[in-house]
Amino acid sequence: MNLSGRFTRFAEEECKGSSSLYEELSRKVANDEELLTVAGQAGAGQPIPNLFFGAVHYLLLKGEDPLLLNDYANGSVAFDRFKEFCTTHRFEIEELLKTKRVQTNEIRRCAYLYPVFCSIWKRTNKPLSMIEIGTSAGLQLHWDRYSYTYGGKDTYGKADSPVKIHSSFTGDPTLLPKSPPVASKVGVDLHVNHMNDEEDYLWLKALIWPEHEERRELFEAASEVMKKDPIRLVEGDGVAMLPQLAKEVSDDSTLVVFHTHVANQIPVDVKKELEKNIRTIGEERDVFHVYNNMWDGLLHMDAIIDGKEETHTIGKTEGHGRWFEWPSEWPTGDGSFASQDVEEPSPPRHRR
Repeated sequence: MNLSGRFTRFAEEECKGSSSLYEELSRKVANDEELLTVAGQAGAGQPIPNLFFGAVHYLLLKGEDPLLLNDYANGSVAFDRFKEFCTTHRFEIEELLKTKRVQTNEIRRCAYLYPVFCSIWKRTNKPLSMIEIGTSAGLQLHWDRYSYTYGGKDTYGKADSPVKIHSSFTGDPTLLPKSPPVASKVGVDLHVNHMNDEEDYLWLKALIWPEHEERRELFEAASEVMKKDPIRLVEGDGVAMLPQLAKEVSDDSTLVVFHTHVANQIPVDVKKELEKNIRTIGEERDVFHVYNNMWDGLLHMDAIIDGKEETHTIGKTEGHGRWFEWPSEWPTGDGSFASQDVEEPSPPRHRR
């Protein structure tokens, strides 16, 4: 698909119903050769529309144009005003496109990770050891430090957390009142973002779409949690480093490797290497692999238990975690499937 088509698809499939600002701008950028030339300076493998708008937003947050930033926040910008800004700051935008990456830490995606991790703990009854590939700032690794509600009155996870995540679902996910115990956490990325670094913090904030106030509030709250309780973050190739990181995990814990909305930026041969590394680890110990956007857009949980491979498709997830699907049947401790039988009352089901 050419670059114009990518902006059109971004408007139609990702922005429509979520960001009227980016939907309108995307459609017009798709037909503007000058702006397409600027956007074309993005690094290989990057989701270009996201990166392009993130670069513009970043410059606005730095104070380059307070009036335009205000219009941005209100979701209403005249295209000629937007283009004028891009033309004036073309050099800065192109440098950002060449050097930055789309590394969102979408906190609300923890809403669908939480029931997955709950189900893994119920099955193994061992504390979880987490390895996140493409961790960015590691904010999703603190999933056990957040609270969750799904449309009903019940709260799950850490009830008194300053990070309060709201989502909805279809199906019967495993939701435990309190977060499962976690033995260790480590995140790895080609470029780690540190929340104490003003540049990194501002860039991740710029990747949040302007109208999405709740996303911004969650990011800010999760950033404060990270500052008070830092996690080990390692800079490097997460796929290549995975076998060694796995060896560092206690045998008395359950190893969980996970990544969300990362694999779409990974080349096919590296994806295959990742799967090979998971199988190699599975020869020595049990391992769970939780991911989406690998070979399709669905959420998956694969596992190797006692040397036997399992593959489980969970379902669709909204890109920013606003809703997710869960299957009516789920693997039990003996590897068979059964309808969910959660000890605590399940919250009401909600359609997206």
